Amino acid sequence: MTLTVDRTAPAVDLPAELPGDLMSVADRLPAAHRERLERLREFLDAAVVPVVGPYWDREEFPFQLLPALAEQGLGDLMTTTDDRLLRGLIWAEITRADVSLSALVGIHNELVLGGIAAFGSPEQKATWLPGLSRFTKVGCFALTEPDHGSDVAGGLATTARRTADGWIVSGSKRWIGAGTFADFAIVFARDAADGRVMGLIVETDRPGFSASKITGKTGLRIMQNADIVLDDVLVPHENVLPGITSWSQANVALRESRAWVGWQAAGLQVGMYEVARDYALSRVQFGKPLARFQLVQQKLSEMASNASASLSLMAQVAWLQEQGRMEMSHAAMAKATATRLARESAALGRSILGGNGIVSDYRMARMFNDAEVLYTYEGTYDINSLIVGRALTGVSAFV
Repeated sequence: MTLTVDRTAPAVDLPAELPGDLMSVADRLPAAHRERLERLREFLDAAVVPVVGPYWDREEFPFQLLPALAEQGLGDLMTTTDDRLLRGLIWAEITRADVSLSALVGIHNELVLGGIAAFGSPEQKATWLPGLSRFTKVGCFALTEPDHGSDVAGGLATTARRTADGWIVSGSKRWIGAGTFADFAIVFARDAADGRVMGLIVETDRPGFSASKITGKTGLRIMQNADIVLDDVLVPHENVLPGITSWSQANVALRESRAWVGWQAAGLQVGMYEVARDYALSRVQFGKPLARFQLVQQKLSEMASNASASLSLMAQVAWLQEQGRMEMSHAAMAKATATRLARESAALGRSILGGNGIVSDYRMARMFNDAEVLYTYEGTYDINSLIVGRALTGVSAFV
C-alpha cells in the first residue's frame, strides 16, 4: 500500500504502513505460499486496480485480463492448490482488487472447473478442463431461476426429458454469472420422468439456448450476469454429469461456494480499510489530515477490526475444510457474518470519504455497492442466518 500525503499540511507523525491483515493470518502459510500471495498482490495492484474502474462504470468485462489471470495460475486453483488457507487468501486478495473479477475467478474454480473435476466423466474432463485451466474456455453455473432463488432446492422448475437422441432441456435461469460469454453452462434440471435432480453440460451455441445481459445493476457491474432461456435445447446423452444424481451434490457445491463468499467479504473489507486509510492520511481539512480527527480514527478502527475478525473467522473455516468437518451451518455462519461486517465497513468507509465516497473514481463507491451484492448472493443474509438457527435449535424456520 502506497500512502500519498499532502506535505504542505502541518507536520504530523504518520504511522508506518499497516497491512490490512492486522492479525497476520497469512503468516500461517508456508514461506513459498506467502511469496505467491505477495506476487499476486503486486500483480493485482499493477495490472487490475488501475484499469477496472471504467469497466465498472460501463458494465463491461475486461476480457484482455483473462490471459494474465491464467498466467497467475488463477484458472485452475481447484486442481493445483490443496492448501485451503492459501486458496481462501487468494480469493480475498482478488476481491480486494475487484469484486466482479473475484466472482468470475471464484465461480470458475469452485463451481465450473471444480464441478467438472468432481462430477464429470473422463471424457468431459478431457474436453473442458485444459481450456478452463487457461481461461481459453469459460463456463457458467446455471442453478438459480427467475422464480426460485433461496427455495431452488425444492422449487427447481427446469426439466430435462430423455429421448433417443439425447436430453431435451427446457426452462429459464437468472443471475447466471458470465452467462453472456460462456462456452457452456452447467445446468441443473429435474428429470421429467422421475423428478430426480441432474446436471448437464449445455453448450451455449446449441439451438434454443439464449442469454441476455441483466443491466442496470448497482453492484457487481463488471460481472456479466444473464437471464438464460432454454427452449427445448437438445443435448447428447454424454453431456449428463454422471456424478450429479441428486440435490445432495448441488448442496455440497453451494456449501463450498458460501465459504468462498465469506473470503470475498473478508477481502473486500481489507480493500475498503486500505482505501479509507489512504484517503484519511492524504485528505487535509481544517489544516490537518483527516486521520488526526477522533471520529475518523474510530471508523478506521472499526473497519480494521471487522476485517481482522472476518479473516480470522475464515481461517478457521479453512481449517475445518481441510479436516473434512465443515458443515453447511459453518459456511452459512461465515458467509452471513463476514458479509454483514462488510456492509458495516462499507458504510464507514463511504462516510470517511465524504462526498468523494459516492464517486466511483475513488473506489469506495464501487466497493460500497459491491458489498450489497455479497450480502445477498449465494444465499441471502437472512437465509444463511436461518440455516445457522436451524443447526442451533434443531427446528427449521423455512422448510
